[in-house]
Amino acid sequence: MNETAFIADARAVIACEGEALQALGARLDEQFSRACQALLACKGRVIVTGMGKSGHIGGKIAATLASTGTPAFFVHPGEAGHGDLGMITPGDLVLAISNSGETPEILTILPIIKRMGNTLLVLTGNPASSIAAATGICLDISVEREACPHNLAPTASTAAALAMGDALAIAVLKARNFGAEDFARSHPGGALGRRLLVHVEDLMHTDEALPLVKADTPLMEALAEMSAKNLGMVGVVDDKGLLAGIYTDGDLRRTLNQGADVQDCRIDAVMVHSPHTIAPATLAAEAVEMMQRHSINGLFAVDPNGRPVGALNALDLIRAGVF
Repeated sequence: MNETAFIADARAVIACEGEALQALGARLDEQFSRACQALLACKGRVIVTGMGKSGHIGGKIAATLASTGTPAFFVHPGEAGHGDLGMITPGDLVLAISNSGETPEILTILPIIKRMGNTLLVLTGNPASSIAAATGICLDISVEREACPHNLAPTASTAAALAMGDALAIAVLKARNFGAEDFARSHPGGALGRRLLVHVEDLMHTDEALPLVKADTPLMEALAEMSAKNLGMVGVVDDKGLLAGIYTDGDLRRTLNQGADVQDCRIDAVMVHSPHTIAPATLAAEAVEMMQRHSINGLFAVDPNGRPVGALNALDLIRAGVF
């Protein structure tokens, strides 16, 4: 086989699965709405189960539900018949995935699930199957054919099951008004979590680590303060303790290029007046946006009166994984 043949085969697989998903979307009916309502009404957890490839898809669906506001986890149906059924409590909803609708391991535990009174939701490629008949909520995920040339390997059918799981998760997410910050709380270790959960006050330098001088401070003393605090900048406060200006490493270079006498100069003569500032409770991601917009490398955080209470620079944001 040559490169052209490989690409042609890949396109055929993708086209087959795409057609299956289009048919799945067109087939959605009131059963889907009932499934969403059942998920929203669930007082416990969603227990997802399935064998083989359906089990792999079920694990992903459980993870998606859990990260979008619906507590869920996967239980292997074979293990459920040997003790793990104890993980299911009366308030849980069981979501079973079976392309054939006749998976023996699921059929074995169905009577116990029904006896416990759990709501049962089934995703199956055979709406006339035994598993489908055991529930009042059945979502048809059947496909005309698999992408496998022998019509055997689960391909289009697993794509359909995965898409149905995603559709349920997102529809319920919207019904719960589950927002970006809610999502971030489920992903605190990821980039999104850091961008939506980390605030300036979580990263800023405060108290003795804050580089500040008074307006009448000699430039050389201000530079010593800037070096000691190692933020690449120093804030200048007026007689009331309010932030009046800022002086940075870049400003020093400009001062030297202008030929100013750094030995006989006050900081208020060379500082940048009315500097950009930020509130401590602001998201760190907004600090990043502000720095990029104004081409600056550091910011002072001020209270509502304009008094400096913290400072951070681009390196702080990089270390936190926000930049």
